[in-house]
Amino acid sequence: MQEVDNFTMRRFLRARDLDINKASSMILKYLKWRREAIPRGFISEEDVQNELRQEKMYMQGLDKKGRPIGVLLGAKHYSSKRNLEEFKRYAAYVLEKLCTSMPRGQEMFVIIADLQGWGYSNCDIRGCLAGLEIMQNYYPERLGKVFVIHVPYLFMKAWKIIYPFIDNKTRKKFVFVEDKNLKSTLLGDIEENQLPEIYGGKLQLVPIDASASCITETPITSCK
Repeated sequence: MQEVDNFTMRRFLRARDLDINKASSMILKYLKWRREAIPRGFISEEDVQNELRQEKMYMQGLDKKGRPIGVLLGAKHYSSKRNLEEFKRYAAYVLEKLCTSMPRGQEMFVIIADLQGWGYSNCDIRGCLAGLEIMQNYYPERLGKVFVIHVPYLFMKAWKIIYPFIDNKTRKKFVFVEDKNLKSTLLGDIEENQLPEIYGGKLQLVPIDASASCITETPITSCK
């Protein structure tokens, strides 16, 4: 079975500005990581039970470009309840779910990162950096855009720590949205019938483990 298809190779090349040597090195590291982190070709819900119980990640609808929409509720994540190794598996689980939910021909997803109620107990720099490393190194060119909404002042202090670890291409994909412009900004990218109800749309939030996806049955080569 082919471990890396043409779509994947193109994404790694774009991530390294078409530098073949750098892209090749990145792919080799990715393959090594995948054999160790996802040896069965998928991550089951049983492997991330603690994270799923917190119901902090949802997935439903597509934006106007056909990209799956994930919704992260940051206030439901508690660093004191987090096991770092399980959290890393959870990050990969979420990314796999988003990837396998993409319509044919689509390669990216969109995230609405909702920080309503986020406070000290939710601050998890180590977890954020671990998730960021997995996304940037092993799922390059998958992130289309992140709408960061309901941002408390405290979060900006954590953001200053995290920001230097975000590569330049990824930095441009984070959009901080003021509350007064929230609905209009989201509707600029997402049709009302694809937007969650809590943001003025028509869809109910669907926990990511209940969303339609072939992640528990399908290996990496289908994630195109």
